[in-house]
Amino acid sequence: MAADSPLRRETARATATSRPLRRTPKKLDEDPMVFETVPGTGGAVLRAQPRGGTARERPAGPGAGFTDEEGHLLTATDEEAVDPEVRARARAIAARLSLPKPKRASTARRATGRLASLPYRDRSDEIDLDRTLESLAEHPVPEDEDIYVFERVHARRSVVLAVDLSGSMKGERVRTAAATVGALAAELAQDALAVIAFWSDAAILLGLGEPVRPAELLDAMLRLPARGLTNVGFPLQLAARQLAGVPEPDARVLLLSDCVHNAGPDPRPAAARLPRLDVLLDTSGEKDVELGTEMARLGRGTFHAVRTHHDVGAALGDIFRA
Repeated sequence: MAADSPLRRETARATATSRPLRRTPKKLDEDPMVFETVPGTGGAVLRAQPRGGTARERPAGPGAGFTDEEGHLLTATDEEAVDPEVRARARAIAARLSLPKPKRASTARRATGRLASLPYRDRSDEIDLDRTLESLAEHPVPEDEDIYVFERVHARRSVVLAVDLSGSMKGERVRTAAATVGALAAELAQDALAVIAFWSDAAILLGLGEPVRPAELLDAMLRLPARGLTNVGFPLQLAARQLAGVPEPDARVLLLSDCVHNAGPDPRPAAARLPRLDVLLDTSGEKDVELGTEMARLGRGTFHAVRTHHDVGAALGDIFRA
């Protein structure tokens, strides 16, 4: 059986809840809410999507529909709600953090990415003989671009970052979240990034493929105070919607949380349905290591424990090299 065959996935989904959770999460009385940023407000205003899914579809991008009715969690007049010191430190961390890059390969065969036949550009010496002979038949006196070589080309990645902003995510954990957002915004400049903040509900702060404005994104996160219970499964469901239609090899979800799941359905089946789930488990306070490692296993990803924002860069570097 293939390592990631559909049958294996179905088996993983079927067995994901065979063992009870260490904690018994609270059953929610109604479906969780989804909020999204209102364009032009810099993330200062969030609009509530309706429960249930009877509304019209969004005009662009994946996800559920919404009404024209605005649900203001915070507005632009609530600027004082963001601690200036926390904002300054979060921005400083995000600005200086970068992911460690893998060493550049000396030949195309050792590089990463999809193998493609391209005109010679002084970057590879592995000739595509068949295509080069075809080109030389048309150009007896060849130029460099008439020689075709094999090169590894970068595939556009699509990454959804789900950040836990429930009541337990305070203090150093906010800085860890800021570091993660900053690192990914820099790393994925040529790729597609989505950011979902969650507690018992969730807010889509950045839709997949939308322009990344790190400062606005950080401020939008900081305006959301740590609140409520932790519904880990809900952002994984939203992430799956964001990645609908993305080829599986290029799609992945990163979960930053303490994984103390205490509200909503068991998140393990949602983890098993994702193309890949990597878990960054914040260990600076209460945490559930067992659930975090199991979700990463079911999501065919990796598990990394991070205690402070200093640990984020190395963990993300390992994830993107995997």
